[in-house]
Amino acid sequence: MLLHIIVFIVTFCIMEFMAWFSHKYIMHGFLWNLHADHHKKDHDSWFERNDAFFIFYAVVSVGFFLLWQNNILEVGLAIGLGIFAYGLAYFTVHDIFIHQRFKLFRNANNRYAKAVRRAHKMHHKHIGKEDGECFGMLVVPFKYFKK
Repeated sequence: MLLHIIVFIVTFCIMEFMAWFSHKYIMHGFLWNLHADHHKKDHDSWFERNDAFFIFYAVVSVGFFLLWQNNILEVGLAIGLGIFAYGLAYFTVHDIFIHQRFKLFRNANNRYAKAVRRAHKMHHKHIGKEDGECFGMLVVPFKYFKK
């Protein structure tokens, strides 16, 4: 049981790196066409092409559930849940808290909340795929806590 808890926590932490990596090199790289609408203020729909990235990670998470269910990977459930938990945290912070896709957490004003908003604002100041910064989500550079 302890192994599964450790694997869950490690997976959750690794997902922050995966989010940063995929955001910087994939979303702002060869799959910019899926991510570009996220950097525009006007949308034709509530949904964005950028939402396809959530589907990718959901499929990966379900894949680990299946590996566990079929007795192929003992820690598959812990990995799948770690990916799922990170996705839920990312959705809550990014889509609900920052972009207000649902009108919740509007009054959160602690130091961390302010730093997350500042860092993401700096990321979105760049309309194109080049010259971006702050590609992670939950780990915020210290300089955004100082303002």
